[in-house]
Amino acid sequence: MPLTLVIANRNYSSWSLRPWIFLTHLGLPFDEVLLPLDTPEFTARVHEYSPTGRVPALVDGDLVIHESIAILEYASELAGGAGWPGDRATRAVARAVAAEMHAGFSALRNACPMNLRASNRKIILTPAVTDCVTRLDALFTAHRSKHHSRGPWLFGEYSAADAMYLPVALRFKTYNLQGLGQIASAYLSTLTEDPLLAPWMQAALAETQVVAHDEVGE
Repeated sequence: MPLTLVIANRNYSSWSLRPWIFLTHLGLPFDEVLLPLDTPEFTARVHEYSPTGRVPALVDGDLVIHESIAILEYASELAGGAGWPGDRATRAVARAVAAEMHAGFSALRNACPMNLRASNRKIILTPAVTDCVTRLDALFTAHRSKHHSRGPWLFGEYSAADAMYLPVALRFKTYNLQGLGQIASAYLSTLTEDPLLAPWMQAALAETQVVAHDEVGE
């Protein structure tokens, strides 16, 4: 029985994108259930899949995993440990970096909601948003500089950390954010030009629903 990934609008739902791209990179087959945000359908159906009333959720038979990082960890286990660096020290750092994305960068995420249909939106850059960009530049530059010989991803080979940072990379394009150096910018391009992302992007661009509170900038 295949896995089922429960997601929200591809255009707006950054948390849905993270497990989707990770499962896709791992080559794990899965079905999708899409519940459109801010609709009666979402309200009526989400508790069928998620005890928190939020998505994403991963359903594997009678098992439901309802939290993004837990989904990534479970998927990695299904794939025999793939999706994290092989050596223990690097794996620990990658987990810390993934957790930093999960818990941090709230100023940037709140000021710049994911919106894949939009481009060149202008927003007011607060000091808190600028601090987030500065931290991202330092993080990307440090890990790409250390692991560049292993491959193009943050820790060389593709990992859950890359899945966690993909939606932020896409925000840089939506809002034309500046402030990344050459190494960090190259990694940003690796994330946003990932061929495996193309089906999600095509589906997002085809969506027509507008979620007003996620339409930010001019």
